[in-house]
Amino acid sequence: MPRTDNDSWDITTSVGRTALGVAAFRAAETAKPHPLFRDPFAQLFLDAAGETGGHVSIESGEAELGDASRNNAIAAQSRTWRRVIGEYTACRTAFFDEFFVTATEEGIRQAVILAAGLDARAWRLPWPDGTTVYEIDQPAVLEFKSATLRSSSAEPTCTHIAMPIDLRHDWPTALQQAGFDPALASAWSAEGLLPYLPAQAQDLLFDRIQVLSAAGSRLAVEALPIDFPHSEQSRRDQTRRLRETAERLGRTDLLQNFEELWYYQERTDLAEWLRSHQWDVSVVASDQLLTNYQRAGADDIADALPGSRFMTARRTSR
Repeated sequence: MPRTDNDSWDITTSVGRTALGVAAFRAAETAKPHPLFRDPFAQLFLDAAGETGGHVSIESGEAELGDASRNNAIAAQSRTWRRVIGEYTACRTAFFDEFFVTATEEGIRQAVILAAGLDARAWRLPWPDGTTVYEIDQPAVLEFKSATLRSSSAEPTCTHIAMPIDLRHDWPTALQQAGFDPALASAWSAEGLLPYLPAQAQDLLFDRIQVLSAAGSRLAVEALPIDFPHSEQSRRDQTRRLRETAERLGRTDLLQNFEELWYYQERTDLAEWLRSHQWDVSVVASDQLLTNYQRAGADDIADALPGSRFMTARRTSR
């Protein structure tokens, strides 16, 4: 469905539905002999979602599409696309895992996960004693996650505080009322978030983070390409062709059109903005990230690989 200014969602609709796709990729990575990370909760979320989770099953989805159109070049592209996005998601997950581990090793004891979705880091990472993790997302999304984890008797490895509030609303006030202290250094993550925000909402988000971040705070962001949205046109064209093939095969569930939920608007260059606001910034491109984790693929991945930039930043002064 088209986005609106005040839209909301649960885990089965709109932006919330994308979290199940990410959980499927994380579950698939966890099942590998030598995974980049282990997320034992990802499959729990898929199981709890029932049929809703089943449509994003990577291995079964590829097999069915391949059997239905074995000699179809677009079917082969679909398998490549899913493989590349799976590797991308695995490397992205490892990147943010390492960010939080490093931040806490350096003494930070409060973390904020923006648009947390089905992120289970508060349950699976080795948080030091005294660490509080705040998760911000839509109320229905956080309730699904909490209910699923409670049913499995999972316990967080930190002090976990769910913040059921839309990022377009006054979450900074709610965050401080829940115990967040802007006078202390904090660690922030924005993973899989920015394309789902209008350009002005993205600017407001980082204005608010700036106000709440003491010197020494850390930030990790999956940022859009500098030339977004123009650089995304080839990927949009490719995924459109893949969806058309899936529709002809009667399998519209195999390739969800999540990009219809994005806002294709010109954006502020986030790295430049952060540097101008007293942050030291490091940037790595998505292809380099895959290389760093030894997951670089064949030459045929270029069109399928998102052009995202992965940033880590440290606030140098208030």
